Amino acid sequence: MNRSILIQFFSFFVYILVQVVLFKNLVLFNTGFCFFYIAFILLLPIETNSLVLMLLGFTMGFFIDIFYNSLGLHAFTLVLIGYIRNYWLAVITPQGGYDAGASPSMAEHGLQWFLVYTVPLVFLHHLTLFLVESAGFSLFWYSMLKTIGSLLFTLTILVVLQYLSPRRRRI
Repeated sequence: MNRSILIQFFSFFVYILVQVVLFKNLVLFNTGFCFFYIAFILLLPIETNSLVLMLLGFTMGFFIDIFYNSLGLHAFTLVLIGYIRNYWLAVITPQGGYDAGASPSMAEHGLQWFLVYTVPLVFLHHLTLFLVESAGFSLFWYSMLKTIGSLLFTLTILVVLQYLSPRRRRI
């Protein structure tokens, strides 16, 4: 088995464990939730097939749903992000294209590119999650408040962890 596949397999369970143990009960002002687990799908290598992304998203979302008792809500949103991710990467492709084997990380592409990549996907994930949770648009503004608060919280954690990653940083 390839070393990178083993690392991804191990990190799959680490993301679930960190989300369930650490971030499940960490809420800011009753509106900001950290959905750290989305980073697993976002940080997979760029060449990852959309079908693989959706299957991994469903599996991870299913495990998160078990611990959150949310009946498929997280599985649905992660499958959506897994489906859209490669299209979004194609839209924001740098002029020279992506290197073979590259991962969509801040170390390889810089902070600006990383934010352009993650902000729309995390926003879409959170907006979908909170709108489906509220069963429609009846609580739209409250859902938007939770979406923005959770977006800022989640992105702060993702960027801090990107800076703390042991890989070589781009200057």
